[in-house]
Amino acid sequence: MEGNSRPEIEGRFAINIIENSKNELLLLKRHFQTKIDPGLWGFSAGHVEADETPEQCSKRELAEELGTDIQLEFIGEFGPVTDRFYGGKSQLYLYHYRFSHGSIALNHEHTEYNWVTRECYKDLEVFDGIDEDIYYLQIWPSEFLNQDKLP
Repeated sequence: MEGNSRPEIEGRFAINIIENSKNELLLLKRHFQTKIDPGLWGFSAGHVEADETPEQCSKRELAEELGTDIQLEFIGEFGPVTDRFYGGKSQLYLYHYRFSHGSIALNHEHTEYNWVTRECYKDLEVFDGIDEDIYYLQIWPSEFLNQDKLP
């Protein structure tokens, strides 16, 4: 009997990696009462709804999680890739932006945000997969990332 070694894709997610002019990345701290990764640092992200493209989801999540008073420049995208840390059941679409200006207004899903340098990154407790996202987009050299979390 032949079996399929890959799980069936159950969801698609858009992940937004935002960099500023100092090569710092915007990380958001999840509220302690969220279902997924409470209290950990991560990127703005969300589930792609049935009636939207991953790009539309990216833009919707940016507005929902960071507010509408920010200006971003699109740099590039990567994906889809299959998640490696949450059961391999999700396709991930990575969107890379540069922050131009504006005021960040977090929604209820997050308690704080921080612009993080590559030198301080390893001091934070981040979601699984964050190192991989940074690696795929080649934002920072891999020596600044958790080697155990890279593909």
